[in-house]
Amino acid sequence: MSVLVCKEAPDFTAATVMPDNTIKEDFNLKEYIKGSYGLVFFYPLDFTFVCPS
Repeated sequence: MSVLVCKEAPDFTAATVMPDNTIKEDFNLKEYIKGSYGLVFFYPLDFTFVCPS
């Protein structure tokens, strides 16, 4: 995948943990940021095969 720094993020809908620790099953990026800047951060679950711990 190419680097998307300073480019518009692709729109997606996914299950997401929100800032208040609730889970939103139908989170949509463009709806949430509504034209402002945002940071998309993905973190693998601890102690899974993708986590180097």
